[in-house]
Amino acid sequence: QVQLVESGGGLVQAGGSLRLSCAASGRTFSTYAMGWYRQAPGKERELVAVMPSGGRTNYADSVRGRFTISRDNAKNTLYLQMNSLKPEDTAVYYCNLNGYTLISGRRDYWGQGTQVTVSS
Repeated sequence: QVQLVESGGGLVQAGGSLRLSCAASGRTFSTYAMGWYRQAPGKERELVAVMPSGGRTNYADSVRGRFTISRDNAKNTLYLQMNSLKPEDTAVYYCNLNGYTLISGRRDYWGQGTQVTVSS
């Protein structure tokens, strides 16, 4: 089975930077996309950035130009570089992988989440 483990969250002042990492273990027959989502208290989980396999990277309008998603295939690790952080970026950030395995078919896999808190 696929497991995703996030790291890199923490407390930072507005204007600061953080880099989140997501280490993936296990194997998928096909990986369709990997991305980052976030959920703030009292709000629904929302897309932050996604890298479709062979497709164009997409960002939420609220983070475009400030956040950068990247992937190191050799390390099976997904990253999210977050610059110019704002208090409204405060949320739990989740790593996501959408992939196909022979056992489970196509499905979403989620990490446990990492807290990002931006102080004003």
